[in-house]
Amino acid sequence: MLAEKLTKSAFKHIEGEIAAYHDTKKEIAKLRNEIMNPVGFADENVGGGKSNLPGDPTANRAISLATHKKLSHLETVTNAIEMVYNRLPEHKKKLINLYYWTTPQTLTWEGIAQKMHISRRQALNWRNEIICYIGDIMGWR
Repeated sequence: MLAEKLTKSAFKHIEGEIAAYHDTKKEIAKLRNEIMNPVGFADENVGGGKSNLPGDPTANRAISLATHKKLSHLETVTNAIEMVYNRLPEHKKKLINLYYWTTPQTLTWEGIAQKMHISRRQALNWRNEIICYIGDIMGWR
């Protein structure tokens, strides 16, 4: 099984990324907006004359979108979560929704298992499988 491949810290990190998924989506939108609609621009031609290169703001924005490291990382993480989530059967999607995306979280794993009419062990096995699947897609160990 995939569970042995993930380190404990990677497992916890992926759990944190799932829990923060909706905030991460908002941050991606904010970063994209900042790149596409800059407030001002930095004058890189300090003390020099007029540049002999034509300005191409559209290309510059496209390059910024493609090379922005933070944006790229956040998109990689959310894409992996979405890919796994969209492939899950409905009962496992419900597990993710109940444990990671319900706020305020008032249920323990025992409570979630009871609500889903499964054992606590089964709920945790499903969680482990989902986390490892996401880690596998991201190439984490």
